[in-house]
Amino acid sequence: MTTRPIALITGGSRGLGRNTALHLAQRGVDVIVTYRSRADEAKTVIAEIEAAGGRAAALELDTGAVATFPAFVAALRKTLRETWQRDRFDYLVNNAGTGLSKPFAQTTEEDFDTLMNTHLKGVYFLTQALLPLINDGGRIINISSGLARFAAPGSSAYAMMKGGIEVFTRYLAKELGARGITANTVAPGAIATDFNGGHVRDNAEINRMVAGVTALGRVGVPDDIGPMIASLLSDDNRWVNAQRIEVSGGMNI
Repeated sequence: MTTRPIALITGGSRGLGRNTALHLAQRGVDVIVTYRSRADEAKTVIAEIEAAGGRAAALELDTGAVATFPAFVAALRKTLRETWQRDRFDYLVNNAGTGLSKPFAQTTEEDFDTLMNTHLKGVYFLTQALLPLINDGGRIINISSGLARFAAPGSSAYAMMKGGIEVFTRYLAKELGARGITANTVAPGAIATDFNGGHVRDNAEINRMVAGVTALGRVGVPDDIGPMIASLLSDDNRWVNAQRIEVSGGMNI
């Protein structure tokens, strides 16, 4: 019997992470999702995957707390052994994050550090800590944002972190190539989720504005992103490496 690949998705209990987890499961990939505080939402995702015949697990993780990473890696090793009788996994999707909408002149050092710890420092050192557990020939996807390409007032700090992630991804691809591990960035445009307080989903004015600057004439939804990430992780895209792939419907082109 063919061994099913295993994906680890940070922030996989809600939003784009949840959607990605469900679409990967549909493609025959087992999933480990992390959550920061909403264990109930994570359990719901696991139940959906298991009901469809897949295997899944959920682990608590604050991706902005580097000091907790050794304990998380230990918990992950235990989960892999107990649930899959394996020591390694195949795909890492660094998805977890938090937003900030605040003008540059009003952004505080605390705001900046919170974003940096989660989106930049946390991604860097979590990936480093997980390297021994990623199979050779595996895949890494880091989530960026359309805001790293175009500028929207109020997003300077957030977009700055995502720009750093895009550079980091190219270095990962170069340094991990000897192990056959690919690394790519997926950059969603504005998506209607609860991210950043749900302002794209729930604010009609913002929704109209985004639709107006998007070639396909609407705001994105999670089902525009999850299937794309699942496809990128498939063997069909094994030769795609070190790329920034924007999934925005043609926003601000």
